[in-house]
Parts: sequence; C-alpha cells; structure tokens
Amino acid sequence: MRTLFALWAAPLALFWGWFFLSLNDINFGYVMLSRQLHDVVFQLYGQMLGIDPAIIPGMVARACVFDGFLLMALWAFRRRRNIMAWIRRKVGNPVPADRMSQATGAGPELPAE
Repeated sequence: MRTLFALWAAPLALFWGWFFLSLNDINFGYVMLSRQLHDVVFQLYGQMLGIDPAIIPGMVARACVFDGFLLMALWAFRRRRNIMAWIRRKVGNPVPADRMSQATGAGPELPAE
C-alpha cells in the first residue's frame, strides 16, 4: 500500500511543484520552469482538449482530490476490520462512572467570606 501511495504522490508532487514554480516564474535559469513554457503548455492542452486553458489546473486539482478519495477508500476497505474494532472499542467503552463523577462533581469548596 505504501508503494501505491508513493506511486500516486510522486507525479503529483512533480506536477504541482512545476506548476507553482512556473506559474510564479521562479525558474532558477531553467526554461522548463519559465512562465512562457507554462503558458505554451496550457495553450497546447487547451487546444487539444478544445477548452479554455485557464480551467485546466482546476480540472487537474479535482481529479487529484477524486483520486485521493479513491485511494483512501481502498485503504479503508483493506483495513476495515481494524477500523471497525477501533470504533467498537470507542463506542463500547464509555467513561467509567467514577471518572464521570470526578469530572462533574463539585470541586473544592471555598471558605465563606
């Protein structure tokens, strides 16, 4: 499962790292990180998809969130027995009565003035 998460997160980190560096034109002398290449890449994708290039980053972000939910669902499904046992422990063991009385009982009495 760790490998799956790593294989999912590595390309996302590379893409979003490139995206924000090139969006803000923080290029460190590399053409790959320049704002001009950023604009050309999104123009090209926009022309290929037939959509406005400005909405592509939002579409990619929604896809990343959806993929993240799918991975979390897969992880939860694989660990469903452990998760259910944890829920049963939490629901099945309420706070003991002696601790509850300590928490809700009257505190030390102050002397009358």
